[in-house]
Amino acid sequence: MLAATTGEGLTLEPAETERLVTVVRDEAGSGLPRCLGLSGSNTNALLRSVAGTAGWPIDFYLISCPYYSRPSQQGLTLHFRALADRAEHPVLLYNIPYRTGVNLGNEAMLRLAAHSNIVGLKDCGADRGQSLDLLRRRPQHFAMLTGEDAHFFEALGDGADGGILAAAHVETARFAEIRNRLAAGRHDAALALWRSLEELTRLLFAEPSPAPIKYWLWRSGLIDSAQVRLPMTEVSEDLAARIDQEIERRKATSTGGASSAVRKFHADSDTSPAPLIAFAPGRQTRLGVRTQLIHQVIAAREELRTGRCLHACRIWLRCGGSP
Repeated sequence: MLAATTGEGLTLEPAETERLVTVVRDEAGSGLPRCLGLSGSNTNALLRSVAGTAGWPIDFYLISCPYYSRPSQQGLTLHFRALADRAEHPVLLYNIPYRTGVNLGNEAMLRLAAHSNIVGLKDCGADRGQSLDLLRRRPQHFAMLTGEDAHFFEALGDGADGGILAAAHVETARFAEIRNRLAAGRHDAALALWRSLEELTRLLFAEPSPAPIKYWLWRSGLIDSAQVRLPMTEVSEDLAARIDQEIERRKATSTGGASSAVRKFHADSDTSPAPLIAFAPGRQTRLGVRTQLIHQVIAAREELRTGRCLHACRIWLRCGGSP
């Protein structure tokens, strides 16, 4: 998920966004779908953006409702139809009224879902009743992905297909495993795993995102800087201390050595994706680099240093290491 809110897309220059997409394509390869975030209140400007990115190595767009201008439901419908008509890649709608000031209602949503190039929704409507109604009425091809980190388990239980979660930059495999367990009918096991993550989602949104998440990833050695661009600011000293404490707590409670982590990786490898980290360009991660062996070894070492044995084993096995 590139150049969306967590990726500080609103503070990126067009050339930076293009570089970001290219770097992720080169480093992650073709095995991972790439989705580009777009937003704005000027339909014509967004049409130019869609046309200008048609040849980029992306697979989807995530397009939010227009912000500030608060158009009518007819205006929202015409806006998204125009973009979907022009787009060379499928479109995911993004409904997040507490940021944009306007809610895309279900009647308009269902009209848009009939468009052949609109394939789903990132749902941050914060209205469970609206979400349940849409889940009942949506066409079969229309995917619903929650964007409300703290309600991930609830949304999956209601029938959502998955989530686009900022908090899943941390404990990525656990978030994925919750979905896998629910899909397999293992509700109690999924709930037990969710209990270990529920407070984490609150901690990572205790101050404006993505500053807390970037601080966590920086402290864990996964990115080079916790810096964010204005008007966003870095986390407060108080929250930094709380995050440091939680990182140390999770290290201390980590169970099982490297060999058990390798066995778990083999058991889960078909269903637990590796972490996907997409922030502003120039701050490269140490995960997902497949083309340079030395980077893989460094990444595995850093994961072991921070107590994340499962992720270390995943990286090691990818670069040809034996259990």
